[in-house]
Amino acid sequence: MKISSIITRSLLIILGLGVILIIFLNIYKGPTSQLQLTDQSPSKALIDQGAYLAQIGDCTSCHTSDTKQPFAGGVPFEMPIGTVYSPNITPDKTHGIGNYSLEEFDNAIRYGIRKDGKSLYPAMPFPDYAVISEADIKALYAYFMNSVQPSATPRVKAEITWPLSMRWPLTAWRLMFSPTPKEFDTSRYPTSQIARGAYLVQGLGHCGSCHTPRSLTLNEKGYNESDPAFLSGSNVAIDGWVPINLRGDHITGLGDISADELAILLWSGRSERHAVFGGMREVVDNSLQFATKDDIISIAKYLKTLSPVNSLNPPFVYDETTHLALSSGNDSMRGASIYLDACAACHRTTGLGYSEVFPALAGNPSVQADKIDSLVKIIAEGSTLHGTEHALTTFVMPNELNDRLNDTDIADVLTFIRTSWGNQGKAVSLKDVQTILKH
Repeated sequence: MKISSIITRSLLIILGLGVILIIFLNIYKGPTSQLQLTDQSPSKALIDQGAYLAQIGDCTSCHTSDTKQPFAGGVPFEMPIGTVYSPNITPDKTHGIGNYSLEEFDNAIRYGIRKDGKSLYPAMPFPDYAVISEADIKALYAYFMNSVQPSATPRVKAEITWPLSMRWPLTAWRLMFSPTPKEFDTSRYPTSQIARGAYLVQGLGHCGSCHTPRSLTLNEKGYNESDPAFLSGSNVAIDGWVPINLRGDHITGLGDISADELAILLWSGRSERHAVFGGMREVVDNSLQFATKDDIISIAKYLKTLSPVNSLNPPFVYDETTHLALSSGNDSMRGASIYLDACAACHRTTGLGYSEVFPALAGNPSVQADKIDSLVKIIAEGSTLHGTEHALTTFVMPNELNDRLNDTDIADVLTFIRTSWGNQGKAVSLKDVQTILKH
């Protein structure tokens, strides 16, 4: 047999197998929900529980583009293949989920499967939601179907061109990378309090969807503490912000913050030394400030059990050399004069800020992180820390700094901040800043 004939037959076999695989992935869904609705008239207690869970899950941030139309969708999510928009999840029967059965609702949340049987884009964090209990799914269903106001807002069509818009590759992705829903194993944790925190962080809170690095295939590198990559910080910017390492690292993680201070930070958006900004501000605004005190403490205590990525990193040690130099009029260090002019009034020459008002830059994990996207963005665009249930005052990082500082100034002042007061961050180049601002 001629070599050309062998090659032709081999290619035809490969092509045939590919066609069969595509047909299979267009038909096969994989594991699906078996939940059945047994009570057509849920109790008020169940609906209220679902409302609380929806807040803990921060459904608002992803599914509300207009505060006058809660959960009506339309929030854009930029993905490598294009932009998708969150769907309307109000009980409207035409444009929302009003015709979803409990089984179909569960399929969407925990299994990543739409009502029509096709796979959802992983912008919906169904791989994280796989650990949500059946009882909590039923409560969420009761809330959305009986308490949310229906909205006749049409779904915004995804901006993804063919062939990237085909859904069968999503099915292959889901089957390979998304965990199959199962009962959450509380026995792995030393106390029921830490187990509760783990359940909320890994599931409804879907913290890993932002704070865990992703592989080239876009799946999270870990879904619980058994993987050292879990919650070790994002390796990509999300809307320009880079979610930080939530593990026990001293320099770039939560190693130098106590469980009590962390709980206050998550609950109110600020603590004695820290303040949230960027995407995390929205999480506090729409979700964590409404959590019970017990749940917030559980989350904080669970996060403090996570081992550091780099166990050799020493704790942060404050060095007052910078403060003494600035106090004596010495602004010869790179970026020091810019810091004095633009930053010191709020963050002080000590770099320690003002307790529960302006966060400390000294020892701040975001300041010392390898990726500087968040630092450039907050200088260029500013950020507002809104008042919350537990801290009523609003504070603002002004956005006019971008008008006062050129790209070189930003690189210089970031270098100063990242290398002063004992901070272990690296110097920032002009090219670094220009690359980030360009994108």
